[in-house]
Amino acid sequence: MENLSIRSLKEGYEQKHFSPVEVTKMYLDRMDHLQDLNAYITVTEDVALQQAEIAEKKYAANEASGILEGIPLSFKDNLYTKGIRTTSGSKVDENFIPNEDASVVRTLQTQGAINLGKVNMHEFAFGITSNNPFYGPVKNPWNNEFTPGGSSGGSGAAVAASLSAASIGTDTAGSIRIPAASCGVIGLKPTHGLVDASGVKHISWTLDHIGPLTKNMDDLAIMMEAITGKNFTVNLNEDIRGLRIGIPKNYFNEGIDENTASLYKKALKDLESLGAILIEIDIPYTLEDLALSFAIGLSEAGFVHEETILSSLDSLGLDVKASLENSHAIPALDYIKALKRRANLTSQFEQLFEKVHIIATPTIPITPQKIGEEMVEINGVQDSVYNTMIRLPAVFNVTGHPALSIPCGLAENGLPVGLQLAAAHHNERVLIHTGFAYEQACLKSFYEKRDRIAELAIKK
Repeated sequence: MENLSIRSLKEGYEQKHFSPVEVTKMYLDRMDHLQDLNAYITVTEDVALQQAEIAEKKYAANEASGILEGIPLSFKDNLYTKGIRTTSGSKVDENFIPNEDASVVRTLQTQGAINLGKVNMHEFAFGITSNNPFYGPVKNPWNNEFTPGGSSGGSGAAVAASLSAASIGTDTAGSIRIPAASCGVIGLKPTHGLVDASGVKHISWTLDHIGPLTKNMDDLAIMMEAITGKNFTVNLNEDIRGLRIGIPKNYFNEGIDENTASLYKKALKDLESLGAILIEIDIPYTLEDLALSFAIGLSEAGFVHEETILSSLDSLGLDVKASLENSHAIPALDYIKALKRRANLTSQFEQLFEKVHIIATPTIPITPQKIGEEMVEINGVQDSVYNTMIRLPAVFNVTGHPALSIPCGLAENGLPVGLQLAAAHHNERVLIHTGFAYEQACLKSFYEKRDRIAELAIKK
């Protein structure tokens, strides 16, 4: 049952092949056996079983109406959960228990979702490795010596290892898509503001997004329906002939490792074979614009975390402490200039999306790095793992456009590589349809390998 899709789980409930309580216990048992992955900070066994029993009674009475009735999910630990510890991956908040749910948590539970627990993450969502100094590093299910990406690393690991049917993460500079690419799952950063962000421990209200990580595209469509109330599963299998895909001539094709570049090019050929039209485009974004993420994100983080900076700075992990220490050093003028440049870039990308339906890029320029590694070399050039990992996905946090990461193969080291697809504001539908078409044509073998990874992990 661990590798069943959301749709298959619901069909199994309806046909009485198994029950929400049985499935919930199965996930809890897997979490117990795979504790070494360190995907969870807090497991909510009692809550999950209570919710499962409610769902089971609804199915028995033929009254199950929620889109996610009886589906066990995990939630990143910076999403508030009423009466349940919410640490945001920090020692500072180790005893914080919210008195209300985040809006997205409340919405999904209203749709019948079961809360298995709160997954591990990079402290305060302020990094891309999920190497947490207080709750321990999250490990990549494909190879435990490597990171799962971050900051939603627990979400990526939980979905890949079948420790929850799906997960909800947050994304400020790639924090949903980086773990999705690193763990070989699907991750969507929706249009900025599409998902209500109330009840989230923010970094940046300008750059923060909330979205799902799932095993496959149908699951993603179902999750997005549950979150937004919009129908994303209708005509999911329509073909993509005539779809115009923009292929960047600059920025997104620079500083990419050989394995990633090769799999990216293959994915483009696969999309072309499905009838898509590839069009080379110039990208109005440069390495200098990457500084926008820092100017905006750090300035707003300094405001959000001001109390922590004043009273608990020494209680933070070294990397987060260094970032927040610097947050008040950014001049107000630089912040205002960054917001103005953001507005210009957003407009320029919107004009690009009038010429093409989608822009396709690698999700990240490299495969996951070993836990603890802080520097990486690509084509003879060294940079920090952090700067390298956020370089491609952070673009669409700045502009607010929806962006999807979908697996496109395995590198020579056996770790997953992701393909990033971005579209115009509020056009998540074209991303989901394109991802579904690509998945159906190209990812059967990949998914079988991922499922075997989950099976082998539990047998060790």
